[in-house]
Amino acid sequence: MGGMPLTDIPWWRWRARVRSALHMLGDLRFQQDCWAVGREGYGDVTDAVYRLVEDTWLDRWSAEKYVGTIFRDSTEAALVDTAVLRVLRIMHQIGSDAPVSAYLEHHAWPEAVRACREAHVRLALADEEDPDTLPRSLAQLAALTRSGG
Repeated sequence: MGGMPLTDIPWWRWRARVRSALHMLGDLRFQQDCWAVGREGYGDVTDAVYRLVEDTWLDRWSAEKYVGTIFRDSTEAALVDTAVLRVLRIMHQIGSDAPVSAYLEHHAWPEAVRACREAHVRLALADEEDPDTLPRSLAQLAALTRSGG
């Protein structure tokens, strides 16, 4: 996003939103420090899942469909598919309006976090960014995607 080579991904705004969601969903410390305490400006689990699937429909079809437009290659797509499936499975089990604690305490949540982290790292490195920086706030993400980079 900051150093992201935007010209090589036609739908970079969608990529930015997917990356933002994966970043937040893949960082347990962030979830505990922001979501669990209700810190303003970062949404919640449901918001992150919405960003992950709203434009892309990754809850309905494979990320492979977007290789060359949102994702650079099949490896990125496969990692994103795995992350989406793990997160959605939990969301369907506990409900989209569940409190953050229900996600954090779910037995499969650590595996979902790991899958999101793997996808986030792959995408961040491909975008020439440090995957270990803190997630951007939703306002920062909105400014980035409005400004054109």
